[in-house]
Amino acid sequence: MSEFKNVTVIREANVYFNGGVTSRTILFDTGCKKTLGIMQPGEYEFSTGTAEVMEILSGELDVMLPGKDGWLRFVGGESFEVPENSRFTMKVNTLTDYCCSFID
Repeated sequence: MSEFKNVTVIREANVYFNGGVTSRTILFDTGCKKTLGIMQPGEYEFSTGTAEVMEILSGELDVMLPGKDGWLRFVGGESFEVPENSRFTMKVNTLTDYCCSFID
């Protein structure tokens, strides 16, 4: 889906790692929440409260997911899931555009 309709956008940016990762929060009338953002090349570790699906819209990154033995590569058009209450690390190789969906 390249467009979201009938949503509320939180105006203030989510800024992490001194601007290396930024996003905006999108709220849907169904109660679901997503963030749309950009990641600069670098290595970043995040923690989750709820499960997430990360859609890579463009770019390339390697991800170390909980319970996996090695790095997994993802490129534009691919996605991965992150379990709730976990930590994961991303090595962003190129400027990466993403959409993160929070699963309740």
